[in-house]
Amino acid sequence: MDKVLVEVYVPVLNTSYDMFLPQEAPMYTVLELVRRAVSEISDRRLITDENTVLCHREDGTILNINLSVCELGIRNGSKLMLI
Repeated sequence: MDKVLVEVYVPVLNTSYDMFLPQEAPMYTVLELVRRAVSEISDRRLITDENTVLCHREDGTILNINLSVCELGIRNGSKLMLI
């Protein structure tokens, strides 16, 4: 499975995390993986719910959870934000 390395910024924690995302996975799966990883890495300082989304950091565009990472044009070095 091919993966891309992205930076995920979490404004609530004022922290960024580098993560590998599977290119062919749908974003709803990736969002759940990222939510769990950030919660665990931050010692549970981040509590997420069904309103938590991933978006492009540059312009705040919310990512469509029904498309795959590849279909959304997310590549190595992409900067995302978990809000």
